[in-house]
Amino acid sequence: MKDVNLSMVPEAKVGDYVLVHVGVAISLVDEEEAHKTFEYIRQIGELNELNSDETILTDQQASDRSKRFDA
Repeated sequence: MKDVNLSMVPEAKVGDYVLVHVGVAISLVDEEEAHKTFEYIRQIGELNELNSDETILTDQQASDRSKRFDA
């Protein structure tokens, strides 16, 4: 589980993709760009490193986890 501070992107909502740097969401990312980025990271073999104990979340999982984010 990773906590993400959403204070710099207050418009972010469940289901949005955000760019995170050192635990802080710094911008919204559109879905197409997010999928391209995840595919690239998967191809270079770093997805497990990025998500060592996580998988891409379903909407329900994201909704459940959003309650844990520090806003």
